[in-house]
Amino acid sequence: MTNLQMKEAALVYLDRSGGLQKFMDDCKYYNDSKQSYAVYRFNILINPSDVVELDAELGNHILHHPLKAAQVFQSVCFVAVKTLSLIGQLQTETQINIVLKLTHLPPLPSYSLDLCEFPLNYTSQRFYMMQGIVIATTTLTKYTQGARFLCSDEVCPLSKGFQYIRVHVPGATESATVRNDFSCNLCSSSLEEDRKFRVLGDKQIVEIITTKVLHAFQGDSKNQPFRFQSLSIFLRDELVNKMKIGNEYKIIGIPVCVKTSQTSLCVEANSITPYTAKVPSGISDNFRCLLSLTSSSCWKFTAILANIFASQIVPPGTYNLLKLCLLMSLVQTSDCNKGPEDFLDILIITSDSLLVDRLLNYSMNLVSRGIRHPVSTEVFPTVSKNKYGTGAVSIQAGSALLAKGGVCFIGDLTSHKKDKLEQLQSVLESRSLTVFIPGKKFGDDVDQQMAFPVQCSFWTFVDMDSSSRRNVQKTSTLIGQMDCSLIPANLVEAFGLLINCNESSPCHPFLPTVQHTLKKAMDPQGLFYLASKQFTTEDFEKLLAFAKNLIMEFSLEAERMIHGYYLASRRIRTDSIHGSKLSASALKHLVSLSEAHARLNLRNKVLKEDVLIAALLFEISLTLKYGATAFCVAPNALFPFELYNEEYLEQRDLYLTQCQEQLQQFIATCGPGTTLFSSDE
Repeated sequence: MTNLQMKEAALVYLDRSGGLQKFMDDCKYYNDSKQSYAVYRFNILINPSDVVELDAELGNHILHHPLKAAQVFQSVCFVAVKTLSLIGQLQTETQINIVLKLTHLPPLPSYSLDLCEFPLNYTSQRFYMMQGIVIATTTLTKYTQGARFLCSDEVCPLSKGFQYIRVHVPGATESATVRNDFSCNLCSSSLEEDRKFRVLGDKQIVEIITTKVLHAFQGDSKNQPFRFQSLSIFLRDELVNKMKIGNEYKIIGIPVCVKTSQTSLCVEANSITPYTAKVPSGISDNFRCLLSLTSSSCWKFTAILANIFASQIVPPGTYNLLKLCLLMSLVQTSDCNKGPEDFLDILIITSDSLLVDRLLNYSMNLVSRGIRHPVSTEVFPTVSKNKYGTGAVSIQAGSALLAKGGVCFIGDLTSHKKDKLEQLQSVLESRSLTVFIPGKKFGDDVDQQMAFPVQCSFWTFVDMDSSSRRNVQKTSTLIGQMDCSLIPANLVEAFGLLINCNESSPCHPFLPTVQHTLKKAMDPQGLFYLASKQFTTEDFEKLLAFAKNLIMEFSLEAERMIHGYYLASRRIRTDSIHGSKLSASALKHLVSLSEAHARLNLRNKVLKEDVLIAALLFEISLTLKYGATAFCVAPNALFPFELYNEEYLEQRDLYLTQCQEQLQQFIATCGPGTTLFSSDE
């Protein structure tokens, strides 16, 4: 009686939810097809909340005994097919393969599978919800959805028809569905598969890690050591290729225990939903007040941000240029899909690698996808054999794809081998990479290629203070040019920004840094500056999270200034022998820098004042690479004065206003429409 009531409830639910009409449409497809089928597969969308409200026992079966619940719907659908004559070829109930697709699970702890908890429950064979980031994926392989078996004894009545149908169930291996030791229930003769009726489907395996595990890649020394393990997710049929490396997903599935060379916990995926992070609603009160006080200027707010940023690592007022660039790079990251041209890569030349390393590591941790590349792993994807013996090839993410939407800090650039640097240059220029899979090596007849977009900012530095490098530095005859011969010229050009951080320069006073380091050594958790107390790390995290989600547009003046500066700078750095020294991506870098400064000001519109900051930063980079030109910019142009009070901020604004006039004069002299331009240009 209970089973009958559940069948009635299942029929009512299908009718109310529109599932019955979809089922009838699917039946029409099978009935109209000229192909003969042994198994008819149907996906039925289930809203557990609606089912529980309709019939609690059926809802309980769906949530806790999904295989039994599928049998209930199988019986209902078989009766519907026979009653309404939907599929003329269908003979037995076992030919119907029902897959229940859940829309969600109850938001209760018992339905969540936390990958950091132990032990994990994988014996109940019920649905759980888990969340994780994809770190590896395999190529597609085939598996058996269903097969028809016949009794080998021709006299036996079961040697014909569709009495012996085997279908894949969650957790079952290929041998559980198809093998040669099945026997007839009637005469005990062996069963033989009718291979022409075998139904094949696509299968893919992805590995995920919980978001908490990212702390292991962020180099935060405050975190206690911990162990983590990835979880394998089996995707089948319509779910294959739905999960991309580096993306985060919510997965509903059934945990199963798979035995390979060792016992592993896996999950048969039932449904997949991309995870979208919540967009913060605003910024802290202290930053809101600061923004209001500096609203009369387009430059003061970002100057103060750079001045006080990372006061836990370096004293306020030091490394302001680098800190401004880091903040601008951070606001160009994104929790959603952002265009590859928007990310801002930074290459730093320094004589104090320890302090720069700490500063970059601190900054990287302010975004959810800040990845510090471990030396023992690869920056870009690698290929290996799949551990489950399915014949598929596994592609491991690498640090760059794992940092999707964030920052990949790859440490000292010179620690990477030549071939890796060439690969990095290619990625920086194209914002994509292609993984080659040799067929012969992995037991396939044909070679394969898989392309991946690279959506992160790269940070790196070069330590010029090591004895081996100090001795090989050359003196340049060009004003402002720095010797970068240790790094391939094309690789230097591929980075959006090149920054020189010299601790002995006027921009980086030596004594405050020494005093700060000594204080930190005596009191690691101490807050030594008022700025550290007023504007906490959490305040900066909230500010950056809000700023990077702003939707930007360019004012007409800003567009004209960007194009004018780009064309003028390209013209002035072009010669008849080597051509233009500006790369094709220079304009994209300028646009990204302009956007970043506007975002950091919490504005939706890019103004000409933002373009000025972008042009100054870009010109400083170009001067380090090629020397100064007609538009001569000082190394400390962004911070010509130490920012002690309002008076110094006013002086900086006046100085930047003069720089803006010089930029406009440079564009008027060397830009489009001037005599310096030929007809071709």
